[in-house]
Amino acid sequence: MQKKSLIALMLLSLSSAALAEEVAVNGQQISIEANKTPVNTAKNPAAVAQIPAGHKFAVPGSFTVAVAALNSPPLTVFSDDNKTLLGSEVDIARLVADSLGLKLNVVPTSWEDWPLGVASGKYDAAITNVTVTKERKERFDFATYRKDSLGFYVKSSSQIKSLNKAEDIAGLRIIVGSGTNQEAILLAWDKENQAKGLKPFTPVYTKDDAAQTLALQAGRADAYFGPNVIGAWKAALTHQTKLVGSVDGGWPKAAHIAVTVKKITVWYSQLTPRSTA
Repeated sequence: MQKKSLIALMLLSLSSAALAEEVAVNGQQISIEANKTPVNTAKNPAAVAQIPAGHKFAVPGSFTVAVAALNSPPLTVFSDDNKTLLGSEVDIARLVADSLGLKLNVVPTSWEDWPLGVASGKYDAAITNVTVTKERKERFDFATYRKDSLGFYVKSSSQIKSLNKAEDIAGLRIIVGSGTNQEAILLAWDKENQAKGLKPFTPVYTKDDAAQTLALQAGRADAYFGPNVIGAWKAALTHQTKLVGSVDGGWPKAAHIAVTVKKITVWYSQLTPRSTA
């Protein structure tokens, strides 16, 4: 009952995430100020009644959510106080907390930390651009809220016109997150290419958005491959990059981003932190 109530309530946040992506894609006016006003919803008595008696949240009276602490608008971005996290991921977390009648406790963390944190009960959930994968379904439960659409972005002056298939990445230096779903796609494509005698691609790993931007603009990388919503936001904001291709995150099938919670029946001894975005 606990799992079902949390999963159902998390779906309430769909409109928040969809709105964030639409603003970025359409290149409308972008303003952090507009995101400072919290998005709230009413307490849901029916859902609250389904929480098992004696259930222990990570922090009593709160919904504790792991969110990656990287500036990656519109998903997450630090406010001007350099402490408060804003963005659609935080909005989704707040909607779930409100629905359950709980306070929101957002914990900025590294990407590598959330799997063990959720499995151990340190966090009630992770809302940090987590892609649903077959391997993860064995360890976690999910409530999907956004299609996992990935985009290839190059600097605006680049001569690269299209990156949509394996052959297109041959010989290129591509910024990609280590251990992510998008890295897995590039590695699979690269394996195909090398089997055909094509040049291997070179992954470029960076720690934050600033390093990604510098690598691309300085010519140390040819392209960036990651969540399209992030790439679209940046392109609309700076006009220094452009979209040259897109891929579904579940290549060759569709995939989705989801709120991630602990699988009740899983044995902790079998858990191995695996990170994909």
